[in-house]
Amino acid sequence: MDWNISAGRPVYLQLIEQLQAAIVAGALPAGARVPPVRELAAEAGVNPNTMQRALQDLEGRGLIQTQRTAGRTVTTDTRLLEELRSGQARALAKTFWRQMQTLGLDAEQVQALLQQIVQEEDSQ
Repeated sequence: MDWNISAGRPVYLQLIEQLQAAIVAGALPAGARVPPVRELAAEAGVNPNTMQRALQDLEGRGLIQTQRTAGRTVTTDTRLLEELRSGQARALAKTFWRQMQTLGLDAEQVQALLQQIVQEEDSQ
């Protein structure tokens, strides 16, 4: 996993966000085993206690489950994962829309811009 920890915000919150993003994107797929705390902490360059705190938060949200014999695994609750994905997509879309409005673009112009970008990306 590519970790991006920056100053100015609590590290455990950044870990939560990045782990959650990995789960939503499928980098940590449903049912997959989550690497051990020490391994994740070393990878991210953080204290194992901080990583433990982030994992406990995700467990409290139902995104990770702890099983005695298998360790931690990503939830297989597809409804929960889809709700999370949808919520994140909606938040990104709202931010994008506000930024486009700041530039003075209306809905029709934004739709045309997005169609153009999709066509460009598909042709690559």
